[in-house]
Amino acid sequence: MTEHKHEPVPYRTFIQIWLALLVLTGVTIAVSRVNLGALNVWVALAVASVKSSLVIFYFMHLRQESRLFKICLLVMLVILAIFIGMTFIDVLYR
Repeated sequence: MTEHKHEPVPYRTFIQIWLALLVLTGVTIAVSRVNLGALNVWVALAVASVKSSLVIFYFMHLRQESRLFKICLLVMLVILAIFIGMTFIDVLYR
């Protein structure tokens, strides 16, 4: 196997990502207090997706992984989303 040399991520980046996660948490709370109808769920899912992406890319160091690993992770997440969507559709139309 080939060894990857990863440069250390500066603490400033971690603090910026943490602050962004705090702001996005505030956005989630603010959106939950506003009645947007069915749009509330989609906004909450979008914010949660952004937050999870920040965690995966920076705190779990996915930015420093190979392109093949990133593609495999993306394919796995799409398949997971399809299965969850099919489950919700099945429950909705019973």
